[in-house]
Amino acid sequence: MSRPVLNTFGPAFAALAAVMFSANDVVIKFLSGDYALHEIVLIRSIVGMGVVLCLMVPLSGGLHLLRTKRLGLHIIRALCVVFANLTFFLGLAALPLAECVAIFFISPFLITIFSRIFLKEPVGPRRWSAIALGLCGTAIIQRPGTEAFQPASLYPMAAAFGYASLHILTRHMRDTENAVSMTFYIQAVFICITILLGLTIGDGKFADQSDPSLAFLFRPWIWPTWVDLPFMVMLGIFASGGGYFISQAYRLSEAAIIAPFEYLALPLGIFWGILVFDEWPDQIAWMGMLLIAISGLYTIWRENQLRRRADRTAARLG
Repeated sequence: MSRPVLNTFGPAFAALAAVMFSANDVVIKFLSGDYALHEIVLIRSIVGMGVVLCLMVPLSGGLHLLRTKRLGLHIIRALCVVFANLTFFLGLAALPLAECVAIFFISPFLITIFSRIFLKEPVGPRRWSAIALGLCGTAIIQRPGTEAFQPASLYPMAAAFGYASLHILTRHMRDTENAVSMTFYIQAVFICITILLGLTIGDGKFADQSDPSLAFLFRPWIWPTWVDLPFMVMLGIFASGGGYFISQAYRLSEAAIIAPFEYLALPLGIFWGILVFDEWPDQIAWMGMLLIAISGLYTIWRENQLRRRADRTAARLG
């Protein structure tokens, strides 16, 4: 398949993944007032595993795709995803959707920092300045030291750390592992972790919580109603489909082309927040979201410019 065609499919897959992840966030927030977090995620993961085994595996070539010599790394990577998802969803229970999504987008800055620490990649003053600007945007949204500050805003920050760790591991594994196996092991670990949480705290013994995030975490399991169950099934389709499409997007096209499409989640978060939850960002929140978006997109662009330059230099020397 030619490069122009690949560069068309890649952004299309990335945009589709952003829409599916955004819809996933809306449904999670919608259900967060009635069900336990780990119950919702368990049902989502069981459905997601069904999608992987019944659709993705057969259409991609068969069960041999799940064989791996890097099981330990798959488990560590999946634990990063579980941590990122659970902490982000805890934030969704208490924060406006758009603000939660915006804070989470400090992840490109963390990826750059982690690349410097763990991969020994150089980071110049312009990217450090962009990181500082983005963190200022985060502080503007969170408003620490004021009455407007919500401790729940720390949850999407924690989720961004998990996502950045996931990204670093994906870079390390992408040459030997495929999108189907990565999706499969993520769903498997989700199922194990949520069953463990259900067995330990699913009886509601810690459910007397005034904080909406903690109430979401410690609420007892109940049988889903017939009205809510289809939404939980949709979550499994969105999560597995979104994970597969974003992996395919990065496989088919360059990161410089794909990464900006992940930022569709920010306007989508604003749109869904207004439409579904009647959450209108104030002027301060708008300013913070704008700074995060600009600095994040610049960080992605600059990182990929430097990578291209390094590739050209290596090609000339080779």
